[in-house]
Amino acid sequence: MFGEYLLPFLMVMALLLGIFTGYPVAFLLGGIGIMFAIIGDIPMPFVGIVGSRIFGGVIENWLYIAIPLFVFMGLMLEKSGVARRLLLTLQRLFGRVHGGLAISVALLGIVMAASTGIVGASVVMLGLLGLPIMLKQGYKPEMATGIVAASGTLGILIPPSIMLVLMGSILNVSVGALFKAALVPGLMLGVLYIGYLLLVGKIKPEWMPLPDPNALDHDPTPLPIALLRDLVGPVLLIVAVLGSIMMGIATPTEAAAIGAAGAMILALIGGNFNFKNLRDVTYDTSKTTAMILFIVVGAACFSAIFKRLGGDYMILELVDSTGLGPYGLLIMMMLLIFILGFFLEWIEISYVILPLLLPVITLMDFGMGMTQQAFLVWFAILVAINLQTSFLTPPFGYALFYLKGITNGEIPITTIYTSVIPFVLLQLSALILCILFPSIVLWLPGMMPK
Repeated sequence: MFGEYLLPFLMVMALLLGIFTGYPVAFLLGGIGIMFAIIGDIPMPFVGIVGSRIFGGVIENWLYIAIPLFVFMGLMLEKSGVARRLLLTLQRLFGRVHGGLAISVALLGIVMAASTGIVGASVVMLGLLGLPIMLKQGYKPEMATGIVAASGTLGILIPPSIMLVLMGSILNVSVGALFKAALVPGLMLGVLYIGYLLLVGKIKPEWMPLPDPNALDHDPTPLPIALLRDLVGPVLLIVAVLGSIMMGIATPTEAAAIGAAGAMILALIGGNFNFKNLRDVTYDTSKTTAMILFIVVGAACFSAIFKRLGGDYMILELVDSTGLGPYGLLIMMMLLIFILGFFLEWIEISYVILPLLLPVITLMDFGMGMTQQAFLVWFAILVAINLQTSFLTPPFGYALFYLKGITNGEIPITTIYTSVIPFVLLQLSALILCILFPSIVLWLPGMMPK
């Protein structure tokens, strides 16, 4: 077996070694694919087919247009000032509860996740708005940094999520179905965060003390009216984007365009729509989109050559040799993805690992009467929840780096690492619940219009 699958095995090893050198993954994927096409003496006509597949199947894929639109929407919403006003109002609402400000940050994270879907923007925004106030209020640094990092990562799971758009393409399932399936687990995770904060506030109130009444926002507007005023913009945007997808009115790409336009309108209403902000948002959107699409192109090349060399059969034989049943294989896959999340980004895991596992996934049968599409949706959401931990797990959790960047060295990185441990455990708890009770994931897609 080893001799028969030597080349695909060496491809995987070369990729893993290359990733740890820090070389850009997009060029690694494409370069290794081309190198092993030459080593494996793959006929040039097939290499030409790979090129046409990249330009015809990737570059012309209508679904990928949603990526820059969702990125633009998230970045423009960050500039709109909506988040700051909402946090101040939520602080008034929970001002007399131990951990009230942390709960406000978690709720703002949920609202922003359903409006932006950009983890970096969410973590930075929540950190800049909430972290200084919590630390000034006397919060234990581990509590303050942990809730900011965890709440900021909800945007990768709660739709609209770029991760789910790309997973839909990789697994060949409806992005609309993934959005519907991710909503309940994402909100459940937010509820787990808030429940944990309430519990800690009850057991260790000194970790999250009550604020000085003079430090609260003294907006003369009555609280119910202020809540309505500050929630109406984000809620309308969420309804316009998610509602149009879930009701079957718009495709994800069309809904992304609605969201981008809506974010500009909110920035205009808030007085923050100007040429400088538009230029900065457009520039950052272009960089993020180019990075993602370069990886997609490189992954398409790597995957095609890997399969041509028999890599998919190698994976199947390796899985067969374990002798594990469906749940055993599922746990093994989740453990593999979780461990890789310590070292790799979610997009690298999605485009490198998922295509390798896809032949195995399609053959798994849990005896629950699921259609293959329903099973793939369930599996995709399990992977998405798992990959959310990759933003929080050291040493390369990107949410931790974003947070470290905005603290200006005032909080040690070891404190930030420690702060996320309870939230990683909560994420793993949510993952276990979704494995044990698939209806958490599949209930909403079954209820909504197809």
